[in-house]
Amino acid sequence: MSATVRRWLDLAVFLCGVAYVAVSAPHGSSWYVGLALVILFTPLWFIARLRLGASFSVAAQARGLVTTGLYSKVRHPVYVFGTVAVVGMLIAWLGWKAVSIAAIIVPIQILRAVREERVLATAYGDEYEAYRRTTWF
Repeated sequence: MSATVRRWLDLAVFLCGVAYVAVSAPHGSSWYVGLALVILFTPLWFIARLRLGASFSVAAQARGLVTTGLYSKVRHPVYVFGTVAVVGMLIAWLGWKAVSIAAIIVPIQILRAVREERVLATAYGDEYEAYRRTTWF
């Protein structure tokens, strides 16, 4: 399966989950907050994945240093925006108790980013360090 097809499939699966939550979850304050997070952060998440192109990998690998677009401001927009979108969906679906799940997801994503930073720093040295100093997370 090509990387492009995989990206579109990932988005389709996530959006099906969002649609299910939008229809099935009770419409309290958490539903509105959660879906607002999903609506705001899912497009950013997908744009970040598209910008990575062939550099995207599940495990940390130095396939290329992407420093343009969203990556010019945030080093790990896939982790940041993806985590917020997923947590938003969980909040919409499970209510505010989903925040406890976020307390598990966020540290895992931070650890993934730290591992990725080590790999990129080793591969790109001073170039990566200069980039790291000018971006957030």
